[in-house]
Amino acid sequence: MSVTSPSDVYYDPYDPEIDTDPYPVWKRMRDEAPLYYNEKHDFWALTRYEDVEPALGDWNTYRSGEGTVLEFVKAGITFPPGAILFEDPPIHDLHRKLLIRVFSPRAMNALEDKVRGYCAHTLDPLVGADRFDFIEDLGAQMPMRTIGYLLGIPEEDQVALRDQIDDGLRLNADGSLSDYQRSGDFSPESFGDYVDWRAKHPSDDLMTQLLNAEFEDENGTVRKLTREQVVTVAFLLAGAGNETTTRLIGWTGKVLGENPDQLRELAADRSLIPNAIEELLRYEAPSPVQARKLSRDVTHHGQTVEAGQIMLLLNASANRDERRFPDPDRFDIHRSARHLSFGYGIHHCLGAALARLEGRVALDEVLKRFPSWEVDWDNAVQARTSTVRGWEKLPVFIR
Repeated sequence: MSVTSPSDVYYDPYDPEIDTDPYPVWKRMRDEAPLYYNEKHDFWALTRYEDVEPALGDWNTYRSGEGTVLEFVKAGITFPPGAILFEDPPIHDLHRKLLIRVFSPRAMNALEDKVRGYCAHTLDPLVGADRFDFIEDLGAQMPMRTIGYLLGIPEEDQVALRDQIDDGLRLNADGSLSDYQRSGDFSPESFGDYVDWRAKHPSDDLMTQLLNAEFEDENGTVRKLTREQVVTVAFLLAGAGNETTTRLIGWTGKVLGENPDQLRELAADRSLIPNAIEELLRYEAPSPVQARKLSRDVTHHGQTVEAGQIMLLLNASANRDERRFPDPDRFDIHRSARHLSFGYGIHHCLGAALARLEGRVALDEVLKRFPSWEVDWDNAVQARTSTVRGWEKLPVFIR
């Protein structure tokens, strides 16, 4: 394959130094190599908004069916039925229809009191303290409890389950893949125990809805999801429901701590919070890179990429594209712009309404108790994963 690139810019999603602050590299890619090729890992990448947005929407060309994470696609993993993140139509559409009503904005907003209660449970004991951790004290707690409630996972099991999911996403210290990531075993049988118990003890939770929902499958047969499908869907929902919202909450502490003027403005007028959350999502996308496999040849910027190649769609880079957003590296809670942090098209994040709710409520409840803070950089720890970007620890001094 002939690869033409006049730039010496280098991007590697597994390089911890690049991941610490990828934006300078991504800007060079947008300017110098808008269609980028990485020989070491054999992938292509698009970074500009004008390229990433339509590619995210063109599922028939940029396929998710072999995975949306680079290492999954390269490993050639066969995903079990129900892995909706790694499906294409028609099976994707069938599974999505089962879930979209459950995760509608109306259904998610009905959880607000429950989410506020989870925030109060973890934040109230910290009132009067001189510091707290946006991850350990809030981000690792509230999303876990919320998705655990939706799926009917007992509270005594939620922490172990969250830690299992986190460990599965974490890269080794040198940036290499963990044994879990190499295996592609992302549907632990421990979820089968929850499914079996809920089948015998139905409730009004999402797990019961998954067990009882009927749909017409790709063969025209009206049926329910199989046990394996329910296990897979539940596990993916638990992982997505925990991880990305946790990272959003961490970025909230970090970015607002670095912008004290806007933090003061939010504390004085909390009606600005919803738009601030949108700007946080644009400014620091928790899920910054989406992998796709090409079903046909495509041409970008004068270069043809053949069918079968892997294309990374860098939605977080597109969110900082100066061709789309004025002064994109400036955080501005008054900005009004459509970001790509939840994707676009048929794979638009199912949990977007829930993430927005949790992010909004978390910031509101923090500001009620702690209207000002500074990040304790000596003890902050950035997470190392290939799929999400954020913090493992984000302690702050309360001012």
